[in-house]
Amino acid sequence: MSRSENRSAITVAVVTALVTSVFITPISSALSKAAETFIEQLLEDEKAKQQDDLKKQLEIDNLKLEIELKKKQLHSNTTITKRKSNFYETLEKYPKVINVSLVIEDHAKRPLMKEYTVERGNFKEFILVSDKLEPTLIEDAVIEIISPVLKKGDYKWRGIYEGDTVSFNMKSNEFKTLVQTGKIEFKNGSSIRCHLEIEKKVDNEGHEQVTSYNIVRVNEYFENDKPVETPEGRLHRHRRSAGESQISLWDNFDLDH
Repeated sequence: MSRSENRSAITVAVVTALVTSVFITPISSALSKAAETFIEQLLEDEKAKQQDDLKKQLEIDNLKLEIELKKKQLHSNTTITKRKSNFYETLEKYPKVINVSLVIEDHAKRPLMKEYTVERGNFKEFILVSDKLEPTLIEDAVIEIISPVLKKGDYKWRGIYEGDTVSFNMKSNEFKTLVQTGKIEFKNGSSIRCHLEIEKKVDNEGHEQVTSYNIVRVNEYFENDKPVETPEGRLHRHRRSAGESQISLWDNFDLDH
């Protein structure tokens, strides 16, 4: 190869290298950046989609939870329960009624749930057997005694509970004996701490009514504002402590094994 040909080959190689360096490298870099940007965008879109899906799922879960809470509120509402009982009790008197279809609609008459049908054979499930409600139990109720009963018999005591004057049944024979034998004396403003049972029923309109206040156990009485534990109160406290200790022991046993 002549010198001029050799010089030309070198020149071509240099030019090719320069073209590659000047044009190809930036193009490759630009393509790489575009690919990175595209991938990042895809990842962001996927992340946004996942977040959107998660948000929708949370909204659905919250809606389901709200519906369940509303159902529980409806079931625990004595007014609704009683009126529903009255409704089905009335329907049972008409033999031609074979079922009842119910549907819940919004203000625009759009159904919020599928139609629900109750067959005649299931009417009894909604009819209350008794007007009595589960009693309310209060472990440490404080009652100010207005008039204790010093005479034997099932006479009602009177006292102030939560600001209201009430008549109550003293069902603690042990405490009644202590009072009737003079071992405990009541003065103006004397109070007791007790286990109180409040019995209730529901009237025809579904409203709760208190039928009786029952003092099941007297834990303490007060002398000059100082609490004095009764024998039955002390026994109950020991039993409760023993029960809690037993539960704690079993908890530790389960953890160890």
